[in-house]
Amino acid sequence: MPHSLPSSPKSTPSDGRNGITKFTNCRILKNDQLVNEDLWVNSITGKIIRSQAAFYDDFILPDEVINLGGRILAPGLIECQLNGAFGFNFSTLLEPAVYAKKVKELNKKMVQTGVTSYVPTITSQRSELYKRALPYLAPSGYLQVAEDGAESLGAHCEGPFLSPTKNGVHDVDVLRTAETFEDLEDCYGASNLNPESTFRPLPIKMITAAPEKGQMTKLIPELTSRGIIYSIGHSEATYEEASAAVAAGSTMITHLFNAMRPLHHRNPGIFGVLGLAESLPRPYFGIIADGEHLHPTTIKIAFNAHPDGFILVTDSMHLVGLPDGAYQWTNGENTSHILKKGNKLILEGTDRIAGSSITLIECVSNFLNWSGASIPQALKAVTSTPAAMLGLQGVKGCLDDGADADMVVLSEKPKPEGGIDLVVDEVWKFGTKVFTH
Repeated sequence: MPHSLPSSPKSTPSDGRNGITKFTNCRILKNDQLVNEDLWVNSITGKIIRSQAAFYDDFILPDEVINLGGRILAPGLIECQLNGAFGFNFSTLLEPAVYAKKVKELNKKMVQTGVTSYVPTITSQRSELYKRALPYLAPSGYLQVAEDGAESLGAHCEGPFLSPTKNGVHDVDVLRTAETFEDLEDCYGASNLNPESTFRPLPIKMITAAPEKGQMTKLIPELTSRGIIYSIGHSEATYEEASAAVAAGSTMITHLFNAMRPLHHRNPGIFGVLGLAESLPRPYFGIIADGEHLHPTTIKIAFNAHPDGFILVTDSMHLVGLPDGAYQWTNGENTSHILKKGNKLILEGTDRIAGSSITLIECVSNFLNWSGASIPQALKAVTSTPAAMLGLQGVKGCLDDGADADMVVLSEKPKPEGGIDLVVDEVWKFGTKVFTH
């Protein structure tokens, strides 16, 4: 199965260095607090190490001690819904070598925004595109090559098993319904849904689908048994239908409030499954804090309903990092144009929002300034919470001993109108610095 190959194999330094870096005079994100502690990382293993054991038990001295001057040291950001960036969209049919090259280029640019891991998203497309593109979006971090930049955690297929009345900008002509698991295999490719070996993870990590369409709810256990997350989205599901999907194993909601039946006082719809009194486990949910998709108060309501499930996502398109203008987009059977003005994206000829062009750290700053949440609460929504949703607790999204040494150094920039913006000063991947602002 093809993958974007790393730049070089991981190796032990030959100059007598041990690859260990110690960060001091920093505020480390731990749980719901910023704690004044040192942090030690090892660029050879790519992991965070227990500093007391290294120094007192093994008498190890670090190669380098970095004084962060009181700045924040947080886990690398995790993006759970990225359609593309810097001119490349994952929903693009290209020759394999060209596609792989574009993914690699995106990874190196994406890490500069503070995102060290992400879930590349393909929208509703023809089967040919899924089958050709998905192998190149499989989890890519197992070789731990820091210089390759951000790593894929596996692909997110947002469609095409969606409600045609909640399609957003997805092409209605390519939407499908699934009656059997073979229908999913026919769409995505059997090899992308069924593990070929224990050594290579599945290309698909998450599927967004409308549970009320076809026999989709009955198919949820077949997906989750393969380690694929089922996310409710682009759906007309009632509260009862959404509850049935959660009971069947759904653990995520795609961009809550957008492209779904609105909250109604007699039927709360999909939002209702976040209720504390429910007997079912409450799912995680994505929120787009770009100032276009949702009103700030709506975001606060969602956060207060279930803080531990709150995940900030960008839903960004390939227009991230590009100037304003009209840009081509492969949309199912059609070629459309998206109009970019600032962070706002509109499908040409309509008034429909077509994703965003915001960065994840900008979403964090927006949420901070709109909600009154603390910095740890805001950062949790792009670190430990998405890691938990993806089943990567203790590996990603935290600074615990043994976790991957993916980190961002953040400073706080006061805004003229009040509040602060968080700014990415440095990015470290597997214990190696890969970006300095």
